[in-house]
Amino acid sequence: MQNAEFTHHFAFITNYSALIKTMEKLKLSYSHDSTVANVLLDDGKGNVLDNIMMLEMLDLFKEFKENKDIKLITFQGEGKHFSFGASVPEHTKEFAEMMIKTFHSIFTTIIDLSIPTMAKISGQCLGGGMELALACNFMFADKTAVLAQPEIMLGVFPPPASIMLPLKIGNARAEEILLTGRNVKAEEGERIGLLNKVFEDKDALNAGADEYIERFIVPKSASSLKYGVRSARTTFNFIMGNKLPMLEFMYVKQLMETKDANEGINSFLEKRQPEWENC
Repeated sequence: MQNAEFTHHFAFITNYSALIKTMEKLKLSYSHDSTVANVLLDDGKGNVLDNIMMLEMLDLFKEFKENKDIKLITFQGEGKHFSFGASVPEHTKEFAEMMIKTFHSIFTTIIDLSIPTMAKISGQCLGGGMELALACNFMFADKTAVLAQPEIMLGVFPPPASIMLPLKIGNARAEEILLTGRNVKAEEGERIGLLNKVFEDKDALNAGADEYIERFIVPKSASSLKYGVRSARTTFNFIMGNKLPMLEFMYVKQLMETKDANEGINSFLEKRQPEWENC
């Protein structure tokens, strides 16, 4: 990709005393007296987490690290869907290592920030999109939400979800979701403890999240919340820090050397059924 593609374009708009920063594929606004940073994924219908969006997100994280007053970061998708996940063309063998290193930096940076995070999920929340949501301390959704890790359908696996999902809902449930790639609808997600709260629709989700933030997050110290996150996630952070590099190596250096991993990605891009060779 040309360097120009990664040039960030900023527009600053005053809206009810909130600052809105518009980048190429993300929008940032502040609410609750500038203590809550709201990140909006805005890249068309699917809000795909491609390299441009991921780099923009990492730039925002640098900004958040310098702001001692942020008490919560929220992530939400523009339109009907949270995110269809990471860009499939960037999963090809040629780009896989670059893509996965950038993507994994999002998770290590969230751990380093230790600022509480909330995913507000509507519609499809798939693959890398679900992994971004899993990294959050709170997962709120509306009844249209459908979550899945469909990577196995493409002959690959999701390294961050392979660690985070079992930690969140237990091995038995997580393995079944990871190995089948099936959809988890909002009602089931709440029942198995994947989702904290489910609301009727997106408007109710936003209103409910605001009420929750006002009641449970805003009154607290931003500094103390960071220590609270580090403390509550002692095991989570230790396992992610030690196991994610191992799974990254497995993905890039072993999985992507197999015929079927490449066949799965290529067949998806070519819009045909994969022809597995089981090797």
